[in-house]
Parts: sequence; C-alpha cells; structure tokens
Amino acid sequence: MKKSAASQDQSPSELISKRIDDIKDWRGKTLAKVRELIHDADPEIVEEWKWVKPTNPGTPVWSHTGIVCTGEVYKNVVKMTFARGAALKDPAKVFNSSLDGNVRRAIDIHESNKVDEAALKDLIRAAVALNLKSESRPKARRASAKRSPAVHRRHR
Repeated sequence: MKKSAASQDQSPSELISKRIDDIKDWRGKTLAKVRELIHDADPEIVEEWKWVKPTNPGTPVWSHTGIVCTGEVYKNVVKMTFARGAALKDPAKVFNSSLDGNVRRAIDIHESNKVDEAALKDLIRAAVALNLKSESRPKARRASAKRSPAVHRRHR
C-alpha cells in the first residue's frame, strides 16, 4: 500500500490515535472505546490503516491472521464491519447492519446506543478463532485450465 506524504512516518496505531483525537465529539470517544474492547478481547490483534484514497484518509482495520473488523466513522454513526461476520454466531444480536449480505456483518453504533461490551468481545474472539481455523486448513486447489502434458487430443 502506498502511503500518503502525511502518513509516511506514522504507524497504523498512530494514525488510528490521530483519527480518534481529531474527532472531538461522541464518535471519537466511541471509536476509542471500540478500540479498547478489541484489544481487551484479543491482545495479539494487529492494527492496520487501509484504503487511503484522495476522498478518504483511510480506515482503521484490526487483523489477526486476516481482517477481523474495521472501524469507520460517519456523520451519525460509528460502524464496525466484521469481514466474515455472516459466518459468526451472534446470540446477543449485536449485529444490526448489513444483515442481508453473504459475508460481512456490521454494528452501527449511534450516539444514544450502549454497546454490549461482553457480547462485542465474544464476537471479536469468534472472528479471530474463525480466521485461525481457516488458516490451519489446507487451501483447496483450483482445477487447472491447462491439461497435463500426457493428455493429447487427436485432431481430424
């Protein structure tokens, strides 16, 4: 990933901290709390800063053997998107957005919402476990379009 001039000397963790500090209202506090809960749930989580574009300064991403979730800030909501959320059990019904998708699930946190911290940590741990389980399985090989050299077709 190519870094912008402003972010070349900053680590992803520093960029996330700066993003939180730059947001002076409830959304910054909420993102900081989400970050804290993520680290509480998985102390080995890796912070990343991805998808920098001219129209977007970048997105905080938390990974452990693959993306666990992102933390996006919008005008009226802080959104946590779980990359493989559709594969996770959610008995506490924490997911409240992107419920129709085949892969992702999200949690929209509005100013008036109270986050179920225990349930959120459970989802984070489950997402990490799913990533670890997927990594330990051998990858399925795709059928090759090329034929083996021993196979020849006759042309008439």
